[in-house]
Amino acid sequence: MNLDLTGKTALVCGSTQGIGKATAIELALLGANVTLIARNEDKLKEVVKELPRKKNQKHRYLIIDFSKTAQIKPKIDRYLAKYPEVHMLINNTGGPSGGAIIEADAAQFTQTFNEHVVAAQLLTQAVVPSMKNAGFGRIVNITSVGMKQPIIGLGVSNTIRGAMGNWAKSMANELGKYGITTNNVLPGYTTTARLEKINETRAKATNKSIEAIEKDLLKDIPIGRFTAPEETGAVIAFLCSPAAGSVNGVSIPVDGGRTNAV
Repeated sequence: MNLDLTGKTALVCGSTQGIGKATAIELALLGANVTLIARNEDKLKEVVKELPRKKNQKHRYLIIDFSKTAQIKPKIDRYLAKYPEVHMLINNTGGPSGGAIIEADAAQFTQTFNEHVVAAQLLTQAVVPSMKNAGFGRIVNITSVGMKQPIIGLGVSNTIRGAMGNWAKSMANELGKYGITTNNVLPGYTTTARLEKINETRAKATNKSIEAIEKDLLKDIPIGRFTAPEETGAVIAFLCSPAAGSVNGVSIPVDGGRTNAV
């Protein structure tokens, strides 16, 4: 199986923690040059130092705050002017806060749509020319199982994840002929800061302990535990590899079997 990414470059968004960071490490282990993208420069510098360099890779970082849509295009354009080759793009942005969808205001929907769908569109438009030239491209979106099975209490997230799924499928249909694949990875309950915040919100809303909330969640996971970020990162790394060249336009849950949809 050809998993070698030596000589190829990946842009990994939201890569200073959680699944994004785990993905960056996995890609570097396969030989890729990795450019981390996030908004906190101090954290970016720390993670760059942690990335494997067994194949003499050159790892970099780029500061972009996806909540500020207007800065995305000029920043990625300046980066590409210096480092034009990109073979992989991992779209990843933190999800919105939880709560009943009936109580969400219009601004939440607009902001979340911009941070996920619009950001992915701008980045993809910027890097696809390089992928076409190489005859090789991998676009992987880290979304949520809410794309397939809406999660109670995450109405805004569920809505935008659905939009992201249709965006990705449309992109897969258009770009496949150039050797560029577009896929979604759908994390379930994963041991990240995001899950901690969601559980804290649920605990306050129900007057339950964090432990009780976690116990309730585990009842719905066939493997009986939460997923580690590294496990999700490994699936993403495979999708980026030459071995996954025919995997295109799909959405893969990495949730221990929690999703009921086939």
